[in-house]
Amino acid sequence: MLGSLAQSLRAEARRTDERRCCCLAGDADPETALREVLDAADLATDAVLVGHRDLVDLPRHEPRQAGALLGTTHDCVVVDLRDECRPNALGRSVGAVDGGGLLVVVTPPLDAWPTRRDRFDETLAVPPNVLADVAGNFRRRLAALLRVHRGIAVVDLDSWTVERDGLTDPAPVRPRPDPTPPARHAFPRVAYDTCLTDDQVAAVHAFEALRDPDAAVVCTADRGRGKSSAAGLAAGSLAAAGRDVLVTAGDRRGATELFARARAVLDELGVLLGDGGTDTLRAVDGGRVRFAAPADAVELPADPDVVFVDEAAGLPVGLLASFLGRVPVGYATTLHGYEGAGRGFAVRFRERLTDGDADVTEVTMTDPIRYAASDPVEPWAFRALLLDANPPVEPLVVDATPDTVEYVAPSPEDLLADEHLLREAFGLLVLAHYKTEPDDLARLLDAPNLTTHLLTHDGHVVAVALVAREGGLDAATCAEVYREGRVQGNMLPDLMTGQLRDPDAARPVGRRVVRIAVHPQVQSRKLGSRLLAALHDEFDDADWFGTSFGATPRLLEFWQANGYRPVHLSATRNATSGEHSAALLCGDSPLVDRHTRWFRERVGDVLADTLRDVDVDVVRRTLAGTAHDPPDLTAREWRLVAAAAYGPGQFDMHPGPFRRLALAALTAPDGVSDADGDPSDARERLLVRRVLQCHDWETVADDLGYYTASGARRELGRTLQTLVERYGTKAAADERDRYG
Repeated sequence: MLGSLAQSLRAEARRTDERRCCCLAGDADPETALREVLDAADLATDAVLVGHRDLVDLPRHEPRQAGALLGTTHDCVVVDLRDECRPNALGRSVGAVDGGGLLVVVTPPLDAWPTRRDRFDETLAVPPNVLADVAGNFRRRLAALLRVHRGIAVVDLDSWTVERDGLTDPAPVRPRPDPTPPARHAFPRVAYDTCLTDDQVAAVHAFEALRDPDAAVVCTADRGRGKSSAAGLAAGSLAAAGRDVLVTAGDRRGATELFARARAVLDELGVLLGDGGTDTLRAVDGGRVRFAAPADAVELPADPDVVFVDEAAGLPVGLLASFLGRVPVGYATTLHGYEGAGRGFAVRFRERLTDGDADVTEVTMTDPIRYAASDPVEPWAFRALLLDANPPVEPLVVDATPDTVEYVAPSPEDLLADEHLLREAFGLLVLAHYKTEPDDLARLLDAPNLTTHLLTHDGHVVAVALVAREGGLDAATCAEVYREGRVQGNMLPDLMTGQLRDPDAARPVGRRVVRIAVHPQVQSRKLGSRLLAALHDEFDDADWFGTSFGATPRLLEFWQANGYRPVHLSATRNATSGEHSAALLCGDSPLVDRHTRWFRERVGDVLADTLRDVDVDVVRRTLAGTAHDPPDLTAREWRLVAAAAYGPGQFDMHPGPFRRLALAALTAPDGVSDADGDPSDARERLLVRRVLQCHDWETVADDLGYYTASGARRELGRTLQTLVERYGTKAAADERDRYG
């Protein structure tokens, strides 16, 4: 019975170049059933397993390591969801099944599955919640979709019956025509002969523009369209011509296919030199293709001729834009995929492209390569994981203002019952944040410490926030956290207790804003502030509100305008975003007061040490939200400052008082002014880079655009004069008068 079903599913998949899915559900041991499926469908020789238990001697990946499937395809992928239903692993597994292949999903009984708790649920049961507090809404939704979607067979292992056969009886498929190379092309013909669709030919041809110095090429596609292969064919062609090609991606494994195609081109042309390792391909004429992590790639190590960014949607827009105008750059990204928020990339990054001076070429690939366009498994995965969720279209929300919107806080059950609302809310999160992924869908539906908050306009979502309850831990847990330095799922109490050494920080109950997003068509209308105000009103019993994010001046300004004050700036950059994380708190409580005070007391020291390379405008914006204290200088220290401002004194001889004065000025509500009393960004940057971060004069001049180090010194003297006039005591005035 099961063998016959497997044969029929595989035959139909092969005949149509589509994929089929077989769900083996039940408490019975699936080993016999799985072996029968693999043998009958002739799948055993090219099948892999994702799960925690060994089955049928298949090569196995733990769910957290399912990223190893990136850039690979198989006739069969078996996903064992009994011990852990991790949405990211499911998405990666679906994408690794080739046309004509079979996805096998092993689950508990579908009716009972939502009530079971597994290892992924354990990650959602953050203290003080326990495992029993986790809901099963994501699995309830997934089980329902397995039972109704085309191309999915469901087998009850306990009764050994076929609930549905998953056969679609499709019409015959016409053979795919061979692609046609362009009549004129600069890349070698072998690059085009390798292409499998006309879409791929067009993408490789578009990447030829990267031979020009001001070029940028953006290639977008859904999964399985061959965009990474097209980028690899182009990278290999450029390296064969002697170009130094730098490749970056959020995960090195995501660039596997790009490197494979680049290697194939160089090898076919006979110019591949030896083996430069997994991260470097070398060509005879000095060209090469090499990899660097995003945070390193933005520095353009060794001055590459061309940069390729694979799965660009998985990286922050600011990092992507940093390449523009500096080097020819090609971006390849998935539109609907767990690798990143492709729609957010399309909207937000396109604005940067339009505003810049780069000569931009855009190409979109729609024809699937791994399987036919009629494949039923892809739309099931899109729907199950909300990979294709979108916010409402512009006409539905364009008139939204703070006065027209309604604040709602739907429960997970409300969202599960309203697919339209769920898709709009999650689609807006995906659009706005490059880190939103399928795991977040399960967290939104099942995590007991997370709540969802919306602003709607005529029933459509225009703003969304995810809020986590943190803290409220008992005395014993607080003591353990203080000793060990870690507590699951309580980011800000963990930070304040473990790193900032506050033994009482995990006792008060706070609310951390994990994500907040406003529809791009109605941004800059105070809707984000309106949503935050509603959150503050709803949780008026919270001891504190907080947030943490990759710090940029714009984000810092938004949060500070809504009453949030800095308490921490991380010493290390995020390896993917290249940004330093900031933590901010809001509220009227002893915890907020002491941590904002502690930050003000230590920030001068860390800026001269671990934070000396933080972006100067991030430092300025952080300090602008920090409590202001007038400069506390002795008479002698004021004489030192005034002597450096008006006479022969030198800042370098005694920097302490200058640092305290700079901090006072940069934390003042009106900042630092020029000689006419107007705000001066340039002078603030100079105080940060030289006085607070202690960079040498040559570096300061180069970073801030002064022609010479002497010019930067003179400008610091003029800046100090304005600070002496503003804050100086009689001792400072007397010293100034010595110099006429």
